[in-house]
Amino acid sequence: MEEEKQERHWYVIHTYSGYENKVRTNLERKVQSLGMENEIFNVVIPMEKEVELSKEGKKKLVERKVFPGYVLVEMIVNDRSWYAVRNTPGVTGFVGSGTKPIPLTDAEVQQIMHSMGVEEERPHIDFQLQQMVRLKSGPFADQVGRICDINEERGKLKVLVDMFGRETPVEIDFTQVEEAE
Repeated sequence: MEEEKQERHWYVIHTYSGYENKVRTNLERKVQSLGMENEIFNVVIPMEKEVELSKEGKKKLVERKVFPGYVLVEMIVNDRSWYAVRNTPGVTGFVGSGTKPIPLTDAEVQQIMHSMGVEEERPHIDFQLQQMVRLKSGPFADQVGRICDINEERGKLKVLVDMFGRETPVEIDFTQVEEAE
């Protein structure tokens, strides 16, 4: 099947201004009723929280649309899914050239999600400094070394490995090591 070959991406659809919530609701209903959960995955209205001062000088937290008139859809584009989205009430079209929608880049999606406060899940690194670990893969597979640095932000470890009689630091993904017995 063609759907299995294609990948899911985020696309931007243009809506009538002020109809973003209705479009999201209508599209989510359509996905349910047509059984398109394997083609259309997420419908998101980019929002960000802002502190607004009232006339009385009180601070109030409000949500504002980052891109009024636009909705993000994570989907696999094929004739059926394109038609379903394009013919949802309030949708004026996909953002892209002609009839072919252009997906957002991963960097654009991360930036939008970050501005909304949606953080990508970071795996918990359950290692300590000076702990002995065995490298599971890569050019140093099966070598044992000592952790000298942990970068949780990037999910990386620096492990001192014995190479030619000297301790040499090797940066490795934390998933590529295991506790040494």
